[in-house]
Amino acid sequence: MTQEPKSTLQWSVLDIDARSEVERIAGALREAAVSVLHKRGAVVAISGGVDSAVCAALAARAFGPERVLALILPEHESSPESSVRARSLAVHLGLTPVEQDLGATLTAIGCYRSRDEAVRRVLPQYGAGWRMKIVVAGGLEGRINHFKLVAQSPDGTTHEARLGLRDYLQIVAATGFKQRVRKSIEYFHADRLNYAVIGTPNRLEYDQGFFVRNGDGAADIKPIAHLYKSQVYAIAEHLGLPADIASALPTTDTYSLTQGQDEFYFALPYRQMDLALWALNHGIAVASLAEALRISPQKAGHVYDDIRAKRRATRYLHRPPLLLGAVPEVDRA
Repeated sequence: MTQEPKSTLQWSVLDIDARSEVERIAGALREAAVSVLHKRGAVVAISGGVDSAVCAALAARAFGPERVLALILPEHESSPESSVRARSLAVHLGLTPVEQDLGATLTAIGCYRSRDEAVRRVLPQYGAGWRMKIVVAGGLEGRINHFKLVAQSPDGTTHEARLGLRDYLQIVAATGFKQRVRKSIEYFHADRLNYAVIGTPNRLEYDQGFFVRNGDGAADIKPIAHLYKSQVYAIAEHLGLPADIASALPTTDTYSLTQGQDEFYFALPYRQMDLALWALNHGIAVASLAEALRISPQKAGHVYDDIRAKRRATRYLHRPPLLLGAVPEVDRA
């Protein structure tokens, strides 16, 4: 029996020494918060997902559980399981969580209304009892990314329609309220306690701009932005986090229909995306990536192109505010 040749690109490139990395991050987190930012603890919004769970665990290790405030901030369309997992995590880490439902606030500022207005321009019958999400398409086929609306009527019938730019932008702008209101709550508590706000993006999200500017992209410290998602899972396992969190598949938990991150934004599921991003970062040939992922070289090339395209399109998210004149007294500080 003939064995398949091994790819020159191995999954082991994503392996890390979780124990030493945990100790390094915890020490650096404490040093950054106390010595640089002059803060005495940390605020972490925990969603029930692995990224925020690992960040909360690292903060608890850095400051002690008594100096970590865990926030649980659901809204009308959050999955109930997310809050259940978040509460479980708080108990596991010895944290006392503060829970605040943001649904009424989001209703008052027009989050759901503005979103639904755009949805109805595409799908006029959309109304009470319907659920929806938007999904990305095109990049994996080498075409320009575009978005589709997927909606489910109360009788379970699924409807799909391509989104034009105007409607897409309004839906995204409206849902951005969710992340920005959450961040306002985080900074309220951080200010009253003199704590640092912890941002929770992993490397894949940070690199590809998968965050809302001044929403979940805002933070004082981002302790896992250098870690690929696979490495975050490895740290969760090392830390002994609850199994339902340490194995939870990444979702956006933003739209009323369940949505995986690869549906909404990334070209592939997170583990394959991690390897593709690592490979591109290290100059690995398309053919080697194709062999490792067991996809065609053409498709692997499209994945590389999609990563580059998202970097270009989201570069502005990483920029500080642009100054149109020098302020040397502050710039030198």
